[in-house]
Amino acid sequence: MLKQARTLLSRSLCDQSHSLFQGKVKASTLRGFASWSDSSAPPGRGFSDDAKPSGGGRVFAPYAIFKGKAALTVAPVLPVFAKIDSGNVCIERRGTVMMTFMPAIGQRKYDWAKKQMFALSATEVGSVISMGSKDSSEFFHDPSMKSSNSGQVTKSLSIKPYEDSKSQDGKGGYYFSLSVQNKILKTNHYLVVPVTIAEFAVMKTAFSFALPYIMGWDRLIVQGENAPQSFSTHPKTDPLQLASEWDR
Repeated sequence: MLKQARTLLSRSLCDQSHSLFQGKVKASTLRGFASWSDSSAPPGRGFSDDAKPSGGGRVFAPYAIFKGKAALTVAPVLPVFAKIDSGNVCIERRGTVMMTFMPAIGQRKYDWAKKQMFALSATEVGSVISMGSKDSSEFFHDPSMKSSNSGQVTKSLSIKPYEDSKSQDGKGGYYFSLSVQNKILKTNHYLVVPVTIAEFAVMKTAFSFALPYIMGWDRLIVQGENAPQSFSTHPKTDPLQLASEWDR
């Protein structure tokens, strides 16, 4: 009976995720969940012929958590690179881990139009990864900070543990709470999603895997592997300076 219940739950979550990301939603609105497909993926890690994206299509693979009052999806957003005058490539826009909250409008139904998003930076991702079972984290974003428009639109994400007695499985978990205040539109949104210990473990593992990619280090490592000489990718770097780093 327990195995059957788990199967039904898994199928239910799959159906919800499928309906959420069906063609009813424009691809441009899902940009936060997208990562570019790689046609050069090695055998066994790519796509079947039927599943290959065409025409520069994207792959959507968010981790979704559906709860009674709201849903939460999490996915990496890769950095954007740009060429500079010297011919080198640098990061133009840093990557993030995008968290999207959606309020429930019925049983197993969520309002995508009223979604609220919060982008975790690399350092904030590290804060989540390092959290212990009793730790809490809070992040505050103000796009107009240090300007005359400071405080008009603010976002606050809070991650706090809850007691074992309040969890369905008796093992405790975390409350993910997002508050979005817009003084211009005079709106205030507050969404809370309880995340179990198991779900949080999945998130932390996924965050650890995604961290080098949102930092752009995967591009840096590939560049180093393809370089004919050790320092050819950094022609202005003196090897002696690198060797003396630990002497400081």
